[in-house]
Amino acid sequence: MVSFPPCKINLGLHVINKRPDGYHNLETCFYPVPWTDILEIIHSKTFGFSSSGIAIPGAWEQNLCVKAYRLLADQFSLPPISIHLHKVIPMGAGLGGGSSDAAHLMRMLNDMFELNLSQEVMMQFAASTGSDTAFFIQDDPMLGKGRGEILSRINIDLPGKFLVLVNPDIHVSTADAYAGVKPGNPAVPLDDILKLPLDDWKNLLKNDFEHAVFEKYPAIGDIKDKLYSLGATYASMSGSGATVFGIFEKDFEAAIKFPNTTVWVGTL
Repeated sequence: MVSFPPCKINLGLHVINKRPDGYHNLETCFYPVPWTDILEIIHSKTFGFSSSGIAIPGAWEQNLCVKAYRLLADQFSLPPISIHLHKVIPMGAGLGGGSSDAAHLMRMLNDMFELNLSQEVMMQFAASTGSDTAFFIQDDPMLGKGRGEILSRINIDLPGKFLVLVNPDIHVSTADAYAGVKPGNPAVPLDDILKLPLDDWKNLLKNDFEHAVFEKYPAIGDIKDKLYSLGATYASMSGSGATVFGIFEKDFEAAIKFPNTTVWVGTL
């Protein structure tokens, strides 16, 4: 069984306050993007995990796919499988690729072993593996609150728009990103902003991580400026970085505009 886990961008990201458990309450819109990894699972006599494509650092036992399998295997006494992950989505890039891989593995296990789990139940399992993993259990834009695991549907009308994702070779630690943020309630709720025309987003739709990240890594802020200079209607950093995206009214050859980066271009 093969699946193609997509990534996501954040349309706005507000850091509201710090919680007693050390996490932060957030407000963001997760929007799915069809830049995908490739995930395959097959029946096997013994459990196995392998990967190709972008090298995955660390021990394979710590991979979110392995953790997701073991979570459901322990709960439902699943037999062993063999997992192969072909990694395409850059890691540590604010795109949620690892979370998507884990969520899609759960979705595949649900189908392969006929567990008949509802989306709501799978989301509960997924939330235990990561703050944004639950979002990838379904395929629609969602408003995320809490750590990002409290999800509700939101209607966003972006058909026919072109998306450019630019990922520089810069690692932004989540700790550094949070260290520069001053939490607070936004002046305008995120869902109210997203109801406005795309042309109005530039001055209203903010990612609270940008100020500190751009100050420490000016090259990331330069990418956002360049996307606007090339005609983006809206541009922003995704998550805590370092990927920056631009939404355009028409397509163009973006790769040649951003040397020494990984660029993806597609339609929304």
